Amino acid sequence: MTTHKWWWLIIAATLSIGAMAETVKLSRNNICHNANSPSYNQTKHFTPYPSTEACINAGGRLPKNQIKATVASSKYSRKKFKHWLDEDGDCINTRHEILIKMSLSPVSFKTDCLVDTGDWLGPYTGWHYYNARNLEIDHLVPLKWAWDHGANLWSASKRKAFANDGANLFAVKASVNRQKGAKGPTIWLPPDSQFHCKYVTNFIIIVKIYGLVLTPKHLSALNDIRMTKCPSGQSVG
Repeated sequence: MTTHKWWWLIIAATLSIGAMAETVKLSRNNICHNANSPSYNQTKHFTPYPSTEACINAGGRLPKNQIKATVASSKYSRKKFKHWLDEDGDCINTRHEILIKMSLSPVSFKTDCLVDTGDWLGPYTGWHYYNARNLEIDHLVPLKWAWDHGANLWSASKRKAFANDGANLFAVKASVNRQKGAKGPTIWLPPDSQFHCKYVTNFIIIVKIYGLVLTPKHLSALNDIRMTKCPSGQSVG
């Protein structure tokens, strides 16, 4: 039952790729125009790619004005990723929605809006937790990591969607979440080795859904880790 819950997240994320991917236009002069490029709508003759990463890997480059924008907007802040929202107006924000969703038993509430207790199997440790105050909601692909790999060029609405996307969120032990920080899988993996395959697989899927930009070397390193942790699996991308 628990195993099925984690794999359901992977399947759901995979099905979302086509819906969320933005067409990136590789122009005749080898410039990759994504939706943030001022010349995106004016570029009529192009080769389409599913992400900026794929376009760059095919030999393209970002427009000069986007490169300048990258430098100008390079200072990261969590405030640029608006999160823990109550989008359906029921007073329960994203954090508590995830706590309700991930609990293996019905939760109890401190108030109508705040989850107090439940039964959470921490995916990073394999341990059970029963008090919500011991848990934090982790972004599988960290916000700072995403910023450094292209999210600094995103619109505010896309950053908000990313920060509140349930496919990228897990309820985990607070101290483990802080240990992870903004590290990617090439530097940090969860303490529970049985979760490594699912962790790296989900990480790569989220990277592809949102079109985060990796060098071929970095993508190869992620796939190498996945192949090591998932012996019967295939590389992603």
